[in-house]
Amino acid sequence: MKNNENGFTYPLTLCLLIIFLLFLSGRIEVLLSERKMAHETDTILLEEYYFLSSVKKIEVMFQISGTLPAKGTIKFVKGTMDFQAETPTGYVQKVNFTFHLNSDDVTSSGRGYFDTRTKRLTKWLELK
Repeated sequence: MKNNENGFTYPLTLCLLIIFLLFLSGRIEVLLSERKMAHETDTILLEEYYFLSSVKKIEVMFQISGTLPAKGTIKFVKGTMDFQAETPTGYVQKVNFTFHLNSDDVTSSGRGYFDTRTKRLTKWLELK
């Protein structure tokens, strides 16, 4: 029976190898895109956390001193947050935030509107 194969095993093995490699290459693309998406998600969540922390620190400074400094920097472990307060118009004071991430060239901006009577954030806009 071995003598009757006439080269059947080699093409079969080659076809199975090609099918396996095609399947593997498709899965590698999915894995790489998922890794990239996970990294981007981590960066976005980190930015949101630092924006929230910065707003809370600014609120505390505003409630303690009664005024906001014209500009300043808040340092974090993985980045820095720069803020610049504009002059109040009526009961609203605008504060522009700019976040710089240390590990990447990621810079994102946001704007907070603070009520000068309650000394709390009333509106938040994320600028890109």
